[in-house]
Amino acid sequence: MENIAVIGAGTMGNGIAHVFAQKGCKVQLIDAQASALEKAIATIGKNLDRQIAKQIISAEDKAITLANIQTSTSIEHGVANADLVIEAATENSDIKKKIFASLDAYAKPDCILATNTSSISIGQLAAVTKRPSLVIGMHFMNPVPIMKLVEIINGEATAIAVTDTIVALTKTIDKIPCVVKDAPGFIANRILMPMINEAIHAFSEGISDAATIDQIMKLGMAHPMGPLQLADYIGLDVCKNIMIIMEEGFNNAKYAPCPLLVKMVEEGKLGVKTGEGFYKY
Repeated sequence: MENIAVIGAGTMGNGIAHVFAQKGCKVQLIDAQASALEKAIATIGKNLDRQIAKQIISAEDKAITLANIQTSTSIEHGVANADLVIEAATENSDIKKKIFASLDAYAKPDCILATNTSSISIGQLAAVTKRPSLVIGMHFMNPVPIMKLVEIINGEATAIAVTDTIVALTKTIDKIPCVVKDAPGFIANRILMPMINEAIHAFSEGISDAATIDQIMKLGMAHPMGPLQLADYIGLDVCKNIMIIMEEGFNNAKYAPCPLLVKMVEEGKLGVKTGEGFYKY
């Protein structure tokens, strides 16, 4: 696949655009806000500079990568020639459904439609299209240029040939595909988010402070980052939303977000992006 379109120029979207462009794909990065696109290109440039400093790539590689990325504020024009579209918009099912309906209308009939969702049902998104066999999940990890895992999620209607194509493509960008079935939270977040939620419960009960909880998980379980620091990095609003999706999807109160998590989100303490969460930044 040579032509890739990425919907959403935020942290995940610009990272996905970066890795595909660096491997020689022509990328259309699409966002409704021109300012978001400008910021994304600047971020990609800075991340490429880091790779140059670490002698992973050359200055020429940076120039080629940036030349492979075009930007657009129009879904209609941006996806016209795409062989694969990867949606990386806000983790909100209504927003994603609207985007997928537009993608179905404007993308080529044989274009594969993928979503970077971390928890929303692939089947729900496929249902708003006339091509459910061509809809699949590609859940990249943050930061995309560094993290190797891509969780590939099959909807019930996803064609085997589509899965095989996406698995092979994922390997060409030096990522490791792991294929799972469609279920709330899939595998990564079904296991990760309850752990984070439990750490928040422990913190809220005063069992220990945030730094100690994180230190225990890093030293005892060899986690590179503790659960509360990781929650700040992911965004507490995102953590809360994923817990709600799993609580509703499984109809099980054990997935209910911790009251402290809900309170912090209501207070606008979302972690790194707002300067305060379980830590101050």
